[in-house]
Amino acid sequence: MSSTSLPTPAGLETRQQRFEPILSQSCFEGLKAILARVSSDREALCAGIMGTNSYEELLARLGYKLVLTRQIHVQDSYCRVGPEGGIKAVVPYYDIPTQRSLPTLVNFDGTLTTTPSAAAFFEGLLGELRKQLSALV
Repeated sequence: MSSTSLPTPAGLETRQQRFEPILSQSCFEGLKAILARVSSDREALCAGIMGTNSYEELLARLGYKLVLTRQIHVQDSYCRVGPEGGIKAVVPYYDIPTQRSLPTLVNFDGTLTTTPSAAAFFEGLLGELRKQLSALV
């Protein structure tokens, strides 16, 4: 029997089934974009979200250190994408209700660079995501 055909334990399957549709809600779009760039392992993401208490702790569990900077110039960052520039991905996010730009840089050195306001924003989204997932237990 191949590993792809092994049955998944019922509890894990249920958690994964709840995780994907909730994370796909439009309110989590920015958080989902960041998480997609730091881990492709959906099971690890779900476990990390439910097993950590903060955005910084989640990133650490996924192998990234959160680095805060006062400001990120998104256009300049795109010029530095690639191993020589140190940036793996630029994740621009604009929150329309608050009219704030909340960019994040995923770096090759295992860091995730963002502004304090973006970190606080995504911390709040993570809390809301965790709340919605817990409500379905």
